Amino acid sequence: MAEEGTQQSRGPAGPPQRPRREGGPPGGGPRRGKRQYFRKKKVCRFCVEKVDFIDYKKVEMLQPFVQDRGKILPRRMTGTCSKHQRWLGVAIKRARNIALLSFAGVS
Repeated sequence: MAEEGTQQSRGPAGPPQRPRREGGPPGGGPRRGKRQYFRKKKVCRFCVEKVDFIDYKKVEMLQPFVQDRGKILPRRMTGTCSKHQRWLGVAIKRARNIALLSFAGVS
């Protein structure tokens, strides 16, 4: 019979537990075959240009923030800050109401 000290501890129900390896290969470098992808931090275009008011009459400035189908692009896609995204939404809606921008894209 085996002594008590030589048996490996088992979990609730299953094979013997092995210690987990931390990280990838020895040395702490990146794994082979895996490419490192660093996403570029999106910055608010209006904060960089220090815009204090988004004018609804400047359609060429509003156009990049509207999809072809007429939907307003979200912050996570454009990178605008929350304050400027709110102002942008108001400006786009005002431009739509006076027919500077279309409500929906042309089918």
